Amino acid sequence: MEYRNRLVLAPMVRVGTLSFRLLAAQYGADITYGEEIIDHKLIKCDRRLNECIGSVDFVEKGTGNVVFRTCHEEQNRVVFQMGTSDAVRALTAAQIVKLVSKLFDVLETGEIAMLLCPNFSATILEHLWIQSENECGTELNVHSSGCKDVAAIDINMGCPKSFSISGGMGAGLLTRPELIHDILTTLKRNLDIPVTCKIRLLKSSQETVELAQRIERTGVSALGVHGRRVADRPRDPAKWNEIANIVSALSIPVIANGDVFEYDDFQRIKVATGASSVMVARGALWNASVFSPEGKVPWEDVKVEYIRKSILWDNEIKSTKHTLKEMIMHHSCLELPEGKAVIKSETLADLAKLYGEEKYYESVRGNRLLLKGSR
Repeated sequence: MEYRNRLVLAPMVRVGTLSFRLLAAQYGADITYGEEIIDHKLIKCDRRLNECIGSVDFVEKGTGNVVFRTCHEEQNRVVFQMGTSDAVRALTAAQIVKLVSKLFDVLETGEIAMLLCPNFSATILEHLWIQSENECGTELNVHSSGCKDVAAIDINMGCPKSFSISGGMGAGLLTRPELIHDILTTLKRNLDIPVTCKIRLLKSSQETVELAQRIERTGVSALGVHGRRVADRPRDPAKWNEIANIVSALSIPVIANGDVFEYDDFQRIKVATGASSVMVARGALWNASVFSPEGKVPWEDVKVEYIRKSILWDNEIKSTKHTLKEMIMHHSCLELPEGKAVIKSETLADLAKLYGEEKYYESVRGNRLLLKGSR
């Protein structure tokens, strides 16, 4: 994983699912963080290969809920962000999500035989949607032994929510440098993929620099820095000057985060801080095409593309609705007919109908039935 000169999608709870990560990557994101997953939850999961949609799912035992979903298409850029307060538990969870993938074979025309298929990417379904004659299926063999489910592991040390802090996770780690050292060194010793963490600013710039230097000595590959303190609100300006102090004190790549809303802001914050790479959260949530050097696409078009990816990857309806509502609240109003209709929607089929994507929805469903019947 290369951490220099990268545009990075920040971890966002209820937003950073597979469909949104692929959306951001489509518009130019080089690295995409998943939403924070608590180690306790991941340890309770089984790793399952979802042949129906071509994904790797981590499914909670008992409930059947998909806690984390990924696919071969993003394996070289997706970062699994973990919430933890214990080194051994963090390692146990990390080892679950970095298992080696298997392979799948596409055999005769029109026949897809999947053995264990995290490599069955969205492009195949999209191809079937575009070309009704299944021409892509002829004598195609894809081998991917040695691939991992994720590209890197990141430890959340910046979440200011009371849930995280009370559990000793997120920003609750910032005042426990010995535990930070224990968690990061344990992961570094036992994993063969990059380990990073993301922090917030401490009470003084000097304290933050000292913590960052201590983190660097654990051997992490990069450090993400949100330029706000725990008590700061999103409306408070990000302190780029304090990120610059951290950058000047470290030799590892620093990923700067805070107040990036336009493509030009990527260069502005890099110049102001000297950071190696730049991470964006709200700017991407409101319009994922913020990553595009060609300029933003109208948010209405981005919204429809997100719905299509949510359909394609069977995104959980609550997550899809939450993301759509955040987009609408920024650009419009939930009290208008569109917002009310999104709130009322109960399924992806409802959203497909609302946004005129019924034909796409039915095509994806039909292709899944076709694949199921061919096995």
